[in-house]
Amino acid sequence: MKRDIMIMSTIRTAKQALREEIKKKVATLSEQNKARQSFLVTEKVIAHPSYQNAQRIAVFLSMQDEVQTEGIIKHAFQSGKQCFIPRYMARSHHMDMVKLASIEEIKSLPLTTWNIHQPAFEDTREEALASGGLDLVLMPGLAFDKNGNRLGRGKGYYDVYLQRCLQHPNGKPYTLALAFKEQICDSVPVGESDIQIDDVLHGGE
Repeated sequence: MKRDIMIMSTIRTAKQALREEIKKKVATLSEQNKARQSFLVTEKVIAHPSYQNAQRIAVFLSMQDEVQTEGIIKHAFQSGKQCFIPRYMARSHHMDMVKLASIEEIKSLPLTTWNIHQPAFEDTREEALASGGLDLVLMPGLAFDKNGNRLGRGKGYYDVYLQRCLQHPNGKPYTLALAFKEQICDSVPVGESDIQIDDVLHGGE
């Protein structure tokens, strides 16, 4: 028991150190660099078989320090795919993926404390797991390695949501992380509750 607590504490410390390191790296990127890498990632997503075969897609609405997803969302709607976006519940680990009607409506959605657009809780929308499930989840994060390990921002929203996906009749969707090349690491520290992702697409050539 004591050994388990020590291991968990070591992992937490390692995660926090890596978060700070990656945040500093991303903070040095120019807007032009981020736009260029976001374009490359968008092209890679559109060409990926998991995206091409998916009909129901969950995609995050980007923060300033993340790969920009607007181009992916636009292409998804043009291709007749159904888009679902995160709705986070503050002070909890709970997140739903709710249906987006169009790319135009994003700017009209309320802003969270993280400055992310998301539908209000009184705004009744289809939740992906309450209906047909998801084929693909496009995931944000701070750091990734080539073994599919992901470091998030510490809230656990995506790990908890993917656990819920495992209970859905259609099973776990394919998971695809989107990153700047500066977010790719040799090794990401993980704990028992961290779920590996299927593939990482980054903005490197």
